[in-house]
Amino acid sequence: MTKKILLTSILTVFLLALTSAQERQVVKGNKKYAEYSFRPAIDIYKKVLDKGYVTSDLLQKLGNSYYFNANYEEAEKVYEQLLETYGSEVGPEYLFRYGQTLKTLGNYTKSDSILGRFSEMTANDSRAQILKTTKDYMDEIARNSGRYDIELFEFNSKYSDFAPAFYKEGLIFSSDRDTGNLARYRHTWNSKDFLDIYKVNADSSSSNRVVKMNMINSRLHESTSVATKDGNTIYFTRNNFVDGKSTKDDQGVIRLKIFRTELVDGEWTILEELPFNSDSYSVAHPALSPDEKTLYFASDMPDSKGESDIYKVAIKDDGTFGSPINLGYPVNTEARETFPFVSSEDILYFSSDGHPGLGGLDIFGIKIKYEDSPKTVLNVGKPVNSKRDDFSYIIDEDTKRGYFASNRENGMGADDIYQFLETRPLLFECLQPITGTVRDKISNAVLVGATVKVIDENNEEILSAITDNNGNYTLSCDCNQGNFVRAQTQGYVPAEEYLPVSDGKPTIIDFYLEREIIEAGFGDDLAKLLQLSTIYFDFGKYDIRRDAEIEIQKVIAAMEKYPSLKIKANSHTDSRGPDSFNLWLSQKRAESTVKYMISQGINAERLEGEGYGETRLVNECDDGVKCSRDKHQLNRRSEFIILE
Repeated sequence: MTKKILLTSILTVFLLALTSAQERQVVKGNKKYAEYSFRPAIDIYKKVLDKGYVTSDLLQKLGNSYYFNANYEEAEKVYEQLLETYGSEVGPEYLFRYGQTLKTLGNYTKSDSILGRFSEMTANDSRAQILKTTKDYMDEIARNSGRYDIELFEFNSKYSDFAPAFYKEGLIFSSDRDTGNLARYRHTWNSKDFLDIYKVNADSSSSNRVVKMNMINSRLHESTSVATKDGNTIYFTRNNFVDGKSTKDDQGVIRLKIFRTELVDGEWTILEELPFNSDSYSVAHPALSPDEKTLYFASDMPDSKGESDIYKVAIKDDGTFGSPINLGYPVNTEARETFPFVSSEDILYFSSDGHPGLGGLDIFGIKIKYEDSPKTVLNVGKPVNSKRDDFSYIIDEDTKRGYFASNRENGMGADDIYQFLETRPLLFECLQPITGTVRDKISNAVLVGATVKVIDENNEEILSAITDNNGNYTLSCDCNQGNFVRAQTQGYVPAEEYLPVSDGKPTIIDFYLEREIIEAGFGDDLAKLLQLSTIYFDFGKYDIRRDAEIEIQKVIAAMEKYPSLKIKANSHTDSRGPDSFNLWLSQKRAESTVKYMISQGINAERLEGEGYGETRLVNECDDGVKCSRDKHQLNRRSEFIILE
């Protein structure tokens, strides 16, 4: 009995010591993980796991280490063990990565099930909302598939080659290929050599061969880059390495930064770090707008939505920069958005594992030409996108030829560059915003409650809107096809305009509708029917004022529209002055009105005029009643009474 107790005690002490040793190893692995040294972290976690030490946190970090190194086969095993062992304790982010991993491995049915659970747990997550609204995303991907002829880039190596960028007549790209240098540096993220920038077919000195750009490269990473059209300026990504020294953040991580270098007298001599870089977060993967006035990049800045977001920043005329702006929804999600490129057609291409795709990072496109246009993110489809990571896409819109990188199977190295020919354009859901006002053509009065419709070329009504209290409407139409925009309301002749196929630029269309008939009887005031402003005269005068002339022109327009219309101009005065004078003055006002209309082409036989003096006041301002100037003004007026 005593021996059993002793053996049990020894075993307990041994197990406690073993557990303590494994915990110390996990702490060591966690430190490597926090430094983004995933390859060493994997080695430590595997050893601990093989000895039977398992925790939820260990499985999470091990799964992530595989995931971020694109080792999806191993990531799938670890995430599955995490889910089976800890079930409801598993957070939504791990469900998302597990679902993405399954998709990358081609298990779409199980992936959809896992991502469905993710959506239920994270109602406010933009990825969940996208998944719920694009349940048929595979059909959408299929619609944009088959648009490319692709082949391997002839200058790939057995190492990692990616990040192609147009440069002069050729390309620059990033690679960790072996150049024969005995002093080789390896990065602990994936235990591979640090990246450098190379050029190919870029000038006569490097025609048809790959040349390392030594004046730009350092002993750490240089990767994604973009050159200005004249080839004299290059923006590129580098580790936080300045003047031969690297700088780490508080967690011991060397972050990524964007640098700008300029070619002077054949040498890259001017090197500057961009001002929005930081030692505490990464800024990487630069891209230029077609006019080279905006720089796009990826970053995990403090206001980023996910692991990395796409930003833009203005490049001022003096070469300085504005403040970075997060592109926000619908581009960025809570996952990874990275590797931006903007084509000459103002299409932003980027890679993401937050938008529905085929697995890993997929390449997406979105039109960004007009900020107030509706935006749709589209997967560019197969064969550019695959089950694996597809990224760093660029295209020449003139030739429709371009390049991208992928770690798909059957390549030469870890990452390979592929070249392609785009055979048909990305089919965007192009929505063109249309706004405007509907008015009476004669009176210019807004028409409330008028209907504005969008009708396609097959005479099918697509959608409609009703004008508000200000006569305004807002709607949109498919700019991939021609459409008619028609305004109509009761009592008016419909009017329409044709909108041809367009690039989605917001359009303003104001409609001015004509009345079908003037529904009025003898004695009705035409001005009131047309909702005209009252025609007033100055005190003691009978000449036509400028504001009155504008309103009389609207009456003339109505008489031209309806040739049978005959009217009588009744003029009035206020109560000030002798009655006889006021009667004479009102008659002169009536005659002035009629004379003006005749001068504008209206037949005299269709016009009459009569003055009524102060006999038809519209308010209480009679003789002896004290009234303001404005109130007296209301009585000095003309009316247009319909005679026939």
